[in-house]
Amino acid sequence: MFIFFNSAGRLRSGWRVLIFVALFAGILFLFTAVLRAIYALLLNIAPNLVPPSTIDDLIFRLLYGGTALLAGYICMRWLEGLPWRALGLSPHPRWLRDLLFGSVIGIAALTLATIIATVAGGLNFTFSGGDIAVAIIKTLVASAVIFIIAAFAEEALFRGYPLQTLTRAQLAWVAIILTSILFSAAHLSNPNSTPLALVNTALAGVWFVIAYLRTRSLWLPLGLHWSWNWVLAAVFGLPVSGMTNLAPYPLLRGTDLGPAWLTGGGYGIEGGVACTISLAVFMIFTWRTRLLSSSAEMKQLTSEENPATPKRISIGADNAAA
Repeated sequence: MFIFFNSAGRLRSGWRVLIFVALFAGILFLFTAVLRAIYALLLNIAPNLVPPSTIDDLIFRLLYGGTALLAGYICMRWLEGLPWRALGLSPHPRWLRDLLFGSVIGIAALTLATIIATVAGGLNFTFSGGDIAVAIIKTLVASAVIFIIAAFAEEALFRGYPLQTLTRAQLAWVAIILTSILFSAAHLSNPNSTPLALVNTALAGVWFVIAYLRTRSLWLPLGLHWSWNWVLAAVFGLPVSGMTNLAPYPLLRGTDLGPAWLTGGGYGIEGGVACTISLAVFMIFTWRTRLLSSSAEMKQLTSEENPATPKRISIGADNAAA
C-alpha cells in the first residue's frame, strides 16, 4: 500500500497527477465533441456562419483552461479533500493586488529585454502614426482581452493542479522542472522556434512557478504572463513566440536588425539573449522581493498534505516505522 498511499492516508501525488491527465483528456474530448456537434447544427441553420480564426482560438483556449480547472477541482476534492479556493483562482483578499502587481512586473520585464536589445543596436522602433489612432486603441484593448484569456488557459494547465499537488507532496522542485519543460514543449511547433527560444520559454515557466509559490495564487503568474505578451505585441509590435499577426495596429513598429542570438530573429525577442537576461533578473526579483507573500490560509492549503483520517495516518506512520 506504500506505493499507492502516503502517510497522510492520501493517494500519492504521482498517481494524482496521472488521474488528472486522464480526466483532463477525457473531459476535453467530451466538451470538444459537444461543441463540434453544436457548431455543425448551427452551420445547417446558417451556412454562412464562419467565425474568425481568432474567435476559434479563444473558444479553444477557454475550453482547455476551463477543463484544466474542472479536472483540477475534481481531483483536488475527490483525492485530497480540499476546497475550490485551494486552486488559487478564487477572489481571496489579495487577488486584485497580485494581478495588478504581476501585470506591472510583466510589463517591466518585457521592457527591460527590449531596452537591452535596442541599446545593443538590435532593435529599432517607429511610431505607427496618428492617422490610425482609433485602430491602435482598438488593438490595445482587444489584444489585452485575447492575451488575458490565453494566459488564463496556460496558467490553469501548467501552474494548476499538477504543480500544486506535487508541491503539497514536498516535491516542488520536481514540479518546477516538469511543468516548465512541458510549458516549453508546448511551444515547439511555433514558427521560427530555436533551442534558445525553448530555453527561454522554460525559464519563463520557472518564473511563473516562482510567482505562484510566493503567493500560492494563480493571479500573480496570470498578471506576469498576459502583460508580457500584450506589451510585446500591442505596444512594441514584435512577434510573440514566433507569431506576428496578434496585434494588427500596435503602438510602435519594431524592426529586428539582428543578430538573432540577441534579438531572437524571426521568433521574436523571446528567442534571444536579451530576453534571457531579463528573465533571470526578474526571477530573482520575484523570489526575493518582500512585496509578495501568501495568506496563512493559502499557505496551509498548498504546502502540506491534507490528512485523510487519524486511523490511516497512524497506519501509515506504523508502516513507515516498520
